[in-house]
Amino acid sequence: MPVPHALPARGRVGVVLPRDLPVAEVLPYARRAEELGFDQIWVVEDLGWRGGIAQAASVLADTTNVTVGIGILPAGARNVCFAAMELATLAQLHPGRVLAGIGHGMPDWMRRAGSWPDSPLTLIKEYTTALRRLLRGEPGPANGRYVRCEGVVLTETPDIVPPVVLGVRGPRSQKAAGEVADGLLLAEPAAPAYITASLQHLGTAATTAAPEVVTYDAAAVDDDEEAALARVRTGLEAIGEPDLAAHIDPLPFAAELRAHRAACPDARHFARTMPAAWVRELSVAGTPSQARAAIDARHAAGATSVVLAPAGPDALASLDSLARALDQRP
Repeated sequence: MPVPHALPARGRVGVVLPRDLPVAEVLPYARRAEELGFDQIWVVEDLGWRGGIAQAASVLADTTNVTVGIGILPAGARNVCFAAMELATLAQLHPGRVLAGIGHGMPDWMRRAGSWPDSPLTLIKEYTTALRRLLRGEPGPANGRYVRCEGVVLTETPDIVPPVVLGVRGPRSQKAAGEVADGLLLAEPAAPAYITASLQHLGTAATTAAPEVVTYDAAAVDDDEEAALARVRTGLEAIGEPDLAAHIDPLPFAAELRAHRAACPDARHFARTMPAAWVRELSVAGTPSQARAAIDARHAAGATSVVLAPAGPDALASLDSLARALDQRP
């Protein structure tokens, strides 16, 4: 019988494998991230780009020790039985190195794919409950509104069960994560105030005493602070849009940010002209010591893993610069 995953180690730092990275650079990027000392590599599954399972399998096979997270697999996109088989296989072949992120998926994408349910919250709760049971080698739960796997049992199960975290934004979905998952994956921007608010939504009824809390943030590191801030602004263009309200609401400058966005003709102008203090709060950017301080602030707020999404046109070069923040560890 598989055993539960180990409790999460605090203070992890990871990187995102950019979805638009040229295919010839994908595995060199992953190898370089491991060489530089990052604890985790998170692959992205966005509609029309690359599949999360395939990327994770390739990165795991081409690295040695780094943990690979999948962030995220939309619940409506895969039958839970077959998703469990894929994840269990990865975890069998690479024990203790897999983290599974599940989410609703972007509504527009999921509707175009014909996979958006009437009740996303019901689906993700049923899906996550079933997935975790199957990964543990237990029979699938009673059939629900969306998920039907009653009595299904995986023959091949991993010795170390991968954590299942929910990549969700809204308070109700984050509360559900506390009820059915091993933690949260918070998309960018994940300022400390947003982490704190999300943990409050997760609640005291969490399924584990030490939930995984993975955060994403746009990141740039440079000896010249202004150069780093300028580079990271492109990763902040979407934060004024309504879909990201949950990320902004806990911030002390939320009202000012919304007013600034309303006064700007487009998202690019908004990001280029926002105050530098906002950029610092909404990203991991600046000199190596400033970036390290931003990482530490997120850990202090409750993140177990702070994951950096490199900003700039050259992802491999950005990776090397981001690693300079690791050198600032106490």
